Amino acid sequence: MFSHETQIRVRYAETDQMGVVYHGNYFPFLESGRVEAIRSLGMSYADLEKIGIQMPVVEIQCKYLRPARYDDLLRVLTSLPKLPTDHRIEFHQEIYRDSDELLFKAQIKLYFWDKDKNEKTVMPAALLDRLKSFYHE
Repeated sequence: MFSHETQIRVRYAETDQMGVVYHGNYFPFLESGRVEAIRSLGMSYADLEKIGIQMPVVEIQCKYLRPARYDDLLRVLTSLPKLPTDHRIEFHQEIYRDSDELLFKAQIKLYFWDKDKNEKTVMPAALLDRLKSFYHE
C-alpha cells in the first residue's frame, strides 16, 4: 500500500474565535497531503495538468475527532489502500498531532478527468507505473 506523510504547522489565520482550527481549513491540509504524496512519486499536479489530466474531488467522508490549535505541528498521513484501476482514485487521510494523537480522518474520492474531452479517463500510465510497486497481488 502506498502511503506518504506531510507535516503542516497550524497558522493563526487558520483558527477561529475559539482558538481551534476552523472546520473548513482541514480540507486544504488534506489537499497538501495529496499533492505532496503525488509529488513523492515523481509527478506533480502541474505535470498532470500539462498532459491534460485534472483531478476533481467528487466525494468526501470525514470525521472530526479532536481540535487542532494554533502552532500545532500536524502530521497528514495520506494513503491509497487500493491501486486505482479505472477513473477513480480514493485517498484515505488522517491528521495527527504529536505523531500519535488522531484528530481528523477522511476518505476522499477523485476522478481522473480528461480536460480536452471533458470526460472521465484512467490514471496516466506514468503515475500508474510508479504506484504498482507498492501493491502485491
